[in-house]
Amino acid sequence: MVQFMPEHQFNFAENRYDKMLYRRCGRSGLHLPAISLGAWETFGGYKGADVAKECLFGAFDLGITHFDLANNYGTPPGNAEIVCGKIIKEMPRDELIISSKAGYRMWPGPYGEWGSRKYIIASCDQSLKRMGLEYFDIFYSHRFDSETPLEETMSALESLVRQGKALYVGISSYSGAATQQAAGIMASRNWTPILIHQPYYNMLGRGIESDLLPQTKRLGIGVIPFCPLASGLLTSKYLDGNMPEDSRAAQKWGKEWLDRSLANDRMKTLHELNDLAAKRGQTLAQMALAWILRFPEVTSALIGASSLQQIQENVAALDNLEFTEEELKHIDAITKI
Repeated sequence: MVQFMPEHQFNFAENRYDKMLYRRCGRSGLHLPAISLGAWETFGGYKGADVAKECLFGAFDLGITHFDLANNYGTPPGNAEIVCGKIIKEMPRDELIISSKAGYRMWPGPYGEWGSRKYIIASCDQSLKRMGLEYFDIFYSHRFDSETPLEETMSALESLVRQGKALYVGISSYSGAATQQAAGIMASRNWTPILIHQPYYNMLGRGIESDLLPQTKRLGIGVIPFCPLASGLLTSKYLDGNMPEDSRAAQKWGKEWLDRSLANDRMKTLHELNDLAAKRGQTLAQMALAWILRFPEVTSALIGASSLQQIQENVAALDNLEFTEEELKHIDAITKI
């Protein structure tokens, strides 16, 4: 009798699924962890492979099964997929949800960006090669392309599913109207439905509440906001107006970015939010993530992290997801909504 032996011996926490909250992604059979980990600007960017491995392994031990990338992540673009692909080879692939995207410029000429069929399919092939994967669990159109017929972009995503290169498809940074149109195209042709939308959303940027969320809720599309901590503003690291040496502001964006981000009484807003978080027994980052997850149609909050400690702090947000009406009204008043 031939006994199956796994390719790798995995030594991850046996209780990794015990405390993580998993939510169904829209009207699908797929569940995602309430906290997902992305690689934008960190892994393969200003943080190297050692930090990436510690973060991905540590996140998985905490029950985070979803790792999000894109073709243009890292320095140079594509490096995040290379770095994370090597790490994922040491992890149990069937327990993971790996996503990537295509939309931003990756190579010279007219076929190196946006939403053409030529670009989407070529980019997915390149991303799979960089990561050493046979398929992506989710593949996204990273941004809406007004110059390409939406039918063409959607047909490219459908082709990736038919070719076995993606299990599910998603869109990112589409307006509510474009999301409705894209979902309609998929439904009318009996193509793979749009599983998920990845928009920008946080306490300081709430545009999707009136535009996108009503559409995703009606259409049964999951939502996974990126930048839920507003690129670190909704944490404690910048509350004194300074830049920690290991922060992205110090290593990537510079003092000008921080000064611009903290203009127009923004610092006062952050301190008031921080005071409310303390009353809830949370850090500012934890409250910001809990607030993102207050909508049941939000499947997951997509964090970035440069250390395992940050991931651990963020996952602890799940210990207190309840808000009183008074707290929500207070947040609206602080953020002037």
